[in-house]
Amino acid sequence: MAKLTSRSENYSQWYNELVVKADLAENSEVRGCMVIKPYGFSIWEKMQSALDKMFKDTGHSNAYFPLFIPKSLFEAEEKNAEGFAKECAVVTHYRLKNDPNKEGKLMVDPEAKLEEELIVRPTSEAIIWKTYKNWIQSYRDLPILINQWANVVRWEMRTRLFLRTAEFLWQEGHTAHATKKEALDETEQMINVYATFARDFMAMPVIQGLKTKSEQFAGAEETYCIEALMQDGKALQAGTSHFLGQNFAQAFDVKYTTKEGKQEFVWATSWGVSTRLMGALIMAHSDDNGLVLPPKLAPIHVAIVPIYKGSEQLEEISAKVAPIKSELEKHGLTVKFDNRDTYKPGFKFAEYEMKGVPVRIAIGPKDLEKNTVEVARRDTLEKQPVAVDQVVNHIVNLLDEIQDNIFNRAQKFQETNTHEVNDYDSFKKAIEQGGFVSAHWDGSSETEELIKQETKATIRCIPLNNQKQEGVCVRSGKPSSQRVIFAKAY
Repeated sequence: MAKLTSRSENYSQWYNELVVKADLAENSEVRGCMVIKPYGFSIWEKMQSALDKMFKDTGHSNAYFPLFIPKSLFEAEEKNAEGFAKECAVVTHYRLKNDPNKEGKLMVDPEAKLEEELIVRPTSEAIIWKTYKNWIQSYRDLPILINQWANVVRWEMRTRLFLRTAEFLWQEGHTAHATKKEALDETEQMINVYATFARDFMAMPVIQGLKTKSEQFAGAEETYCIEALMQDGKALQAGTSHFLGQNFAQAFDVKYTTKEGKQEFVWATSWGVSTRLMGALIMAHSDDNGLVLPPKLAPIHVAIVPIYKGSEQLEEISAKVAPIKSELEKHGLTVKFDNRDTYKPGFKFAEYEMKGVPVRIAIGPKDLEKNTVEVARRDTLEKQPVAVDQVVNHIVNLLDEIQDNIFNRAQKFQETNTHEVNDYDSFKKAIEQGGFVSAHWDGSSETEELIKQETKATIRCIPLNNQKQEGVCVRSGKPSSQRVIFAKAY
């Protein structure tokens, strides 16, 4: 198996090669769209399953809404429409016909023009809030707590597998509430759910915070986010939760009758994560040998590779492996016994390293004699012999240790690469080095834009745990009451 380009040599190329060589995804025949391959999709399914349980545990139900949005609906909330207008794919016709000038070719039938153009959803607020108008009449109908798993289309010009594609998979929650406080509580609750998922399943530390007005979701009053730091020192927005106020309720005239008999507009939230999390998972942990997967999201927890000559040795090894595999599976682990005779053990070792399988067992004739197996852990590449009667407990404990180690390593990287600065020269140097940069900002969009133009750094978030701290803005010198997090970002 060919080696990857080193991360230190070319991080972008390393990432692109890894996605393909680890069998996660590949480019499709449609510009900017990807094929997610079975191994990559199985990781996404693990993410989906964990998140779906977290959503249901917090009272949400799944539903599904149309892919197409009538243009008039999409335009109803102006800020949202303007924010996504440049990325919209638009359906104008509903039929093809034979081209009279080109035999065997088809053309758009000019007589099949739609009366109203349809937007292929870049996000679903418009179609969902038009639906909610039919569902909501009274305070008894609230809250509505809905999530959908879907695909969306945003016609990106520069694409990269998982990180930015014209079509991608995601979940989007859309909730309706009787009061502002309920909606704000929901917005904060869901960003906490995302942060917990990132930490406990992805082993990825994040900073929770608020976006600035210029960076927040189009149509939102407030956008909460989680920001992660990748190994090249760039930030990646891993999830967002939006307090939409009454903007969409007003745009679609969604009112409810209060207990007192008054008519009030509903309060709204929306929140989502996407297959971009796959990119975050890859870039947060992986190395020059391939993927490093946290066990909680690994499609295969343990790969067992027999080393043998002839069918007789394979039979002996298979008999020894069978109870180990069975016992591990009773612990809820996915185990692959790779007895393919078309590849040598060395190829298999490299393949499972590339795919990030957390634990690998090798067993050959000498191991049979000693009644041991060789256990290799992917996160540190360490190997050790383990007695057969102890290997199941050893691996169960080892997987927990690997999960914790991957998180602690990422946490240490984030801490080491978070820099506090107080002047613009130090700020520019820190941004060039990469990482999170904590600095004072005067709160103006003018200064924010100036810094972005001069350094390509953006304000990733205003941390939720911020302590008020008097200071001066690193760029303007004007008074500032708190630090914010800057970084270059994906």
